[in-house]
Amino acid sequence: MRIRRWVRAVRWYLRELTGEAEYDRHCERHRRHHPLAPVPTRREYQVLRLRHQEARSHSRCC
Repeated sequence: MRIRRWVRAVRWYLRELTGEAEYDRHCERHRRHHPLAPVPTRREYQVLRLRHQEARSHSRCC
C-alpha cells in the first residue's frame, strides 16, 4: 500500500512539473464552458499559452 501511494505521489509531482496536469485542467474547463467547441490539441494549447505569456510579459519580475 505504501508503494502504491508513493508511486501516485511521484506521478502527480511529475505531471505538475511537466505541465501535463495543467493541460488536463484546461481541457476540463474548456469542455465545461464551451461544450460544442472542439478541445485544442496539446500543441495548440502550448502555442496559446506561450502567446498569452508573451503578451503579459510586463507582469513578470524577471
